[in-house]
Amino acid sequence: MESPSSLSVRWLRRYRAFFVILLFIIAIQLFLAYKSVDIDLAGALQRNQRDLHEGAVPSAAEPVKAPPESSKSFRLTAEELGFEPDCVISAKEAISALQRAKTKDCRQHIARIACAIQAGRFYATHLHSSCPAGNHTANVSLGCYRDEKDARLLAGYFTSFKTSNSPSGCVELCLQSGYPYAGVQYARECFCGFDAPPSSAKLPDSSCNMKCVGNAKEICGGFYAMNVYETGIAKFTAQLAASSPAPGDEQRVRIAFLLTLNGRALRQVHRLLRALYAPQHVYYIHVDARQDYLYRQLLELEPKFPNIRLARKRFSTIWGGASLLTMLMQCMQDLLQSHWPWDFVINLSESDFPVKTLDKLVEFMSANRGRNFVKGHGRETQRFIQKQGLDKTFVECDTHMWRIGDRKLPTGIQVDGGSDWVALSRPFVSYVTHPAKEDKLLQALLQLFRHTLLPAESFFHTVLRNTQHCHSYVDNNLHVTNWKRKQGCKCQYKHVVDWCGCSPNDFKPEDWARLLATEQKSLFFARKFEPIINQAVLLQLEEWLYGPYTSEYANLHGYWQSLYHHEDKHGAGDDLARTVGDSLMRHAAQQFKLQPVELLELTHYLHRDQYKGFLLRYNVLRRNDSKELQMETRVRPVQHGKVARNARFSKRLRNFEVSTDFDQKEQVARNFAKLLGPQSELLLSYTYQGVAASPDVSHSYNLTLLWLDPLGRLQDFNELHVEEAQIDVINHSKTLLKRPLTPGIWTAKLIGRTSIYAQLKFLIAPLAYENGAPLETVAAARAQNGGLGLSLPEDFELPVEWQQHLHTDSDVFALRQEALANADLLGQELHSRIDGLVGKFFQLRETCIVSGINVLQDLPLCRDTAWSSLAMDPKSDMDALLKR
Repeated sequence: MESPSSLSVRWLRRYRAFFVILLFIIAIQLFLAYKSVDIDLAGALQRNQRDLHEGAVPSAAEPVKAPPESSKSFRLTAEELGFEPDCVISAKEAISALQRAKTKDCRQHIARIACAIQAGRFYATHLHSSCPAGNHTANVSLGCYRDEKDARLLAGYFTSFKTSNSPSGCVELCLQSGYPYAGVQYARECFCGFDAPPSSAKLPDSSCNMKCVGNAKEICGGFYAMNVYETGIAKFTAQLAASSPAPGDEQRVRIAFLLTLNGRALRQVHRLLRALYAPQHVYYIHVDARQDYLYRQLLELEPKFPNIRLARKRFSTIWGGASLLTMLMQCMQDLLQSHWPWDFVINLSESDFPVKTLDKLVEFMSANRGRNFVKGHGRETQRFIQKQGLDKTFVECDTHMWRIGDRKLPTGIQVDGGSDWVALSRPFVSYVTHPAKEDKLLQALLQLFRHTLLPAESFFHTVLRNTQHCHSYVDNNLHVTNWKRKQGCKCQYKHVVDWCGCSPNDFKPEDWARLLATEQKSLFFARKFEPIINQAVLLQLEEWLYGPYTSEYANLHGYWQSLYHHEDKHGAGDDLARTVGDSLMRHAAQQFKLQPVELLELTHYLHRDQYKGFLLRYNVLRRNDSKELQMETRVRPVQHGKVARNARFSKRLRNFEVSTDFDQKEQVARNFAKLLGPQSELLLSYTYQGVAASPDVSHSYNLTLLWLDPLGRLQDFNELHVEEAQIDVINHSKTLLKRPLTPGIWTAKLIGRTSIYAQLKFLIAPLAYENGAPLETVAAARAQNGGLGLSLPEDFELPVEWQQHLHTDSDVFALRQEALANADLLGQELHSRIDGLVGKFFQLRETCIVSGINVLQDLPLCRDTAWSSLAMDPKSDMDALLKR
């Protein structure tokens, strides 16, 4: 009998050929796998360092999925476009943008740029930097050098090209990223670094012998052998800011504060101006062209303060839009042409507030005369370019930033960016806003950034890095920003830009440690602040800077913000506020047996960061002598809710309400007044006060939210899953309702399998206006108030257990007939219907009289109350500055 070992030997000999073939196949598979996967030979250390950088400085934007492509072939006809384009547009993203753009002018603008790009006549391909490069020369070969796996020769950046590596391509990439040295290795690898390779690592040129995958006529290093080249730029080092002026330099700089404002937060703007104001500085204010109220109110400051001026050329800007850079450049030109002397321009918004006194800011800027303060991205440049979308072309029109395709950035220059909040010296502002015709670099950069997402976040940085002003760059924009990336990156701007944008969060008292940490740093401003979200942190900050408020300050914890004003240019956006406001004015006038005349203003009112309702200011007539009086009434919105008393879930349900405009970043629905109309996009928000789950028991709830219209029909439903361990989590659920919604009383029911956990009745108010004008025809009334459609598909199969929550067919038929009749109402009949509904969902509280002899049931004068919009509010009293 043969031994086991001899059998094994005979078996291996018999199948030797088979094993050789098998090993050969495995080797081929491993080689192909290696060729198809990029392996980062730079090692995990570089990746960890990069990730740490990214955690420190969140990006302003993230890529979003490409817009949906058309199911048609990728060619649009002149018939579809409404015009004959200059070329056959081939870029898929450009075609998508053309299909989605609303106006012919916008489509023509997109098509014109797309065709110019296709023809290669839109962007510069190569530019020359004028920042001194020392003894560095572009594309100079330094020779072949030995590389090591654990100690990379060029350790700044690494990438691997599957098919396109070449010395020139690697040099271009490294130069763009700001590296003085580039190296190619192992045919397809490109390395960048700040430091020259040591002479001790020099190898014979023959050691670099592998052909480039992008060009077989060129050599791209070898196995741990690198061809090293100069990129033609010197190593960039940002300037260190001086902390105090040099001895003998006692001249103080003058600052032009450029305030770029949006919204209706007038009192917060006044508060910011009070904190920054001094007669020797300049305050130039740009108010968005759509913000009539803010512009009109701030215009009143000009006669009182000769150094406060509002821009007369106004722009309508959008988040991330090229119009933001255009606006900044125009305002800087205006400041240069003004008679005011100034040394720096610092741009701020209504969301900024100082964290140091003005004297400290002036002292610091005086020590850094001529320098330019911008904040860099703090991450690897190529990653920043991709995250920021700098390698894409964007076109702004129809209040949208359309992404129309990829682009190659010009070679020969460094790309930089970070924050759009800057402090720029007058010489640099003069240079960048008045480009000479022969300055091809600046002209080309202006063209490039006119079609860039978030251009103000990169334009000034890139110009600084590539011009004679490069040695004035300080990597500090004087700001601390409250980044909470998990909350702030919710793609909240997709409705205005083909990208996924991020935004910082508002400061709140729990963020106080971040503000305190600025004390020993060269930081002078913080953002963002919104007193309508939280005013307590602003009070804390003011008292930290200027000392505690005294008891004489009335209404210290009150905040007022405009919601509607009768002098605004009225459009569809005001139809709902005017309708409800008019109705409440009629209710208030009736209460005091007066005749309503005109709705003047609606104002949000908060006290200690709690919403107390909105204030209704209006004119009325006394019936006996027709004397006109002006009054103000506080109104509380009400939604009628019920929760199941015995249900475990219902006992922990809080703030169950229907609203619109949910801000995921701040976790709040911004429709504080609960004004809901036929065009509202409804959502439900609620807080669940859960309990910490025990290891053995974890409760969860699978619930359904039913949306029932005034006819008792199911219009939409949401499936909700709530974990009991979710403690004080604010949840929201959006609807997909067909608009216009049916006016009347709606119901939201939160149900389980066998019971109702909660229900809420809320008002969809009929409208009395269309695009700012009163409804005058039945057709106009039906267009506004006749929404009777169903949102769910006709073939939707209704679960049997839901039917108990709906009206019967006969009830629906009767209510439908009533709704059809209501849709035709005009004039007094329409007003009566609106008044009947509004009275159920809005409560009139206190009332005061603005002026005149008080003969109305001893009503107080508004200026003597704590809640009126006319009450004393020293926090934002600009007139107090005149008494200093």
